[in-house]
Amino acid sequence: MDKKNVVISFLGTVLDAAQSRGDGRWRKWRPNIAMNQRDDLTIHRMELFIQEKFLGLANQVKADIQQVSPDTEVNFVPLELANPWDFSEVYTVLHDWVSNYHFDLDKENYLTHITTGTHVAQICLFLLVESRQIPSVLLQTSPPKNQNKSMVTGDVGSIEIIDLDLARYDVLAQRLAAVRDNALLYLKSGIATKNQRFNKMIAEIEQVALNSPSPILLSGATGAGKSMLARRIYELKKARHLISGHFVDVNCAVLRGDGAASALFGHKKGAFTGAADKRDGWLKTADKGVLFLDEIGELGLDEQAMLLKAIEEKRFYPVGSDSEMSSSFQLIAGTNRDLRHEVRAGRFREDLFARINVWHYELPSLAERREDIEPNMAHQLALASQELGRATRFNREAQTAYLDFALSEQALWRGNFRDLAASIMRLATLATEGRIDLGLVQAEIERLKYLWQDDDLLEQNAFRLPEKLDLDKLDEFDKMQLANVISVCRQHKNLASAGRALFNVSRLAKDHPNDSDRLRKYLAKFGLSWQDVMG
Repeated sequence: MDKKNVVISFLGTVLDAAQSRGDGRWRKWRPNIAMNQRDDLTIHRMELFIQEKFLGLANQVKADIQQVSPDTEVNFVPLELANPWDFSEVYTVLHDWVSNYHFDLDKENYLTHITTGTHVAQICLFLLVESRQIPSVLLQTSPPKNQNKSMVTGDVGSIEIIDLDLARYDVLAQRLAAVRDNALLYLKSGIATKNQRFNKMIAEIEQVALNSPSPILLSGATGAGKSMLARRIYELKKARHLISGHFVDVNCAVLRGDGAASALFGHKKGAFTGAADKRDGWLKTADKGVLFLDEIGELGLDEQAMLLKAIEEKRFYPVGSDSEMSSSFQLIAGTNRDLRHEVRAGRFREDLFARINVWHYELPSLAERREDIEPNMAHQLALASQELGRATRFNREAQTAYLDFALSEQALWRGNFRDLAASIMRLATLATEGRIDLGLVQAEIERLKYLWQDDDLLEQNAFRLPEKLDLDKLDEFDKMQLANVISVCRQHKNLASAGRALFNVSRLAKDHPNDSDRLRKYLAKFGLSWQDVMG
């Protein structure tokens, strides 16, 4: 059995009203009547929203519908509105009706008519259909070009049925997918990355950036790209008109003492020595925009408490002021520390951590994303070429050699993308004719090896215990303490210098400190001399 068609519509108090009596009214296009005059649309029932004061018009429209379509049932749905332009009121009334209406999807098809009613009513109907609270398609009706002639000859205008199930619109679905792909590529600075973990993370960040104003926490090693990603999130949100303010990038590692609170929250004139003028802090500057607090773990506990209030209430007190200031910003925080450990150590407030940890993303290091090194090489080379004002390219042999090294375990990439960017910039600068050849690459590889291996040697040398020690006879405590003492010794030229560093507090209580003798006796307990330590 075919399903019945049910139209949900508002009475058009202007469009459905006839301007002349008698047969003259049929020369005017009246949406709720015209849709029933069509041969290609059979309407079995209409649910017509009306207000009591327009009951006369409603009865006339109902009579005319039944004249052109005798089998169409017209139900009046009383809908009293104090203000038909009040969005909240209109939506609430319609939502209540929808909640109590029995939609029989097995027997009926529903079409929601959005031509009549105020713009507010049309928007509310659209939202209810889009959210599937009204399980229907949209019905848009339009008049003929010349009503006076066309209505008489049987041209009653056009209709368009719009199904908000976007899966049925292949072209539209493809366009929306392309828009989303562009957003993802934008967050990745236009780099076609291959690392699955990174790509999955960026896909979620895109959804969060466009749908949530909650804080975002970006963690990862220095140089992993936290600052760049934060700025990209801001630019994406601004392009979608979700924010209108500025991007404010603050390095919390450089904020110290009284100046930290002043820089973040501002101060009033005369708040402290040197405060000659009033200052708006970074939080106020970020109003309606994004505040990126890089290395947030470096903030003092007092500033953390003030920041928590500002995030939760969007209000705060500038230093020395009794008047609150407001700022509505989205916070993105960056850190190279594990803030969970900082909380346990008492260096970071647990309540602030809970507040900024709504969305937490740990950026993988470059060494963990080796499959993305090649596209990032191309990206950095393009940036270097732009900065130097000349096009620069690898020749094939040079690119293969550089990439082989970059992907190998010898390449530690401790500075992450900063190491890669600096390396490519050096190569581009030295390629005076715009071609990076094998000789340049081999020299650069040696430079990188020295950079990283030097760090390895320092670390190994600092904690290498003298071979003459019998480690099996030492407690773990003694091993750890001795290793640290030896590490300090190897940073100094003689016993006296090392002793002053090691006994820097206790020596102040002695009238005649003999740091060399104290250190010599400590080493002797383990059968060691200064020469043993430094050998």
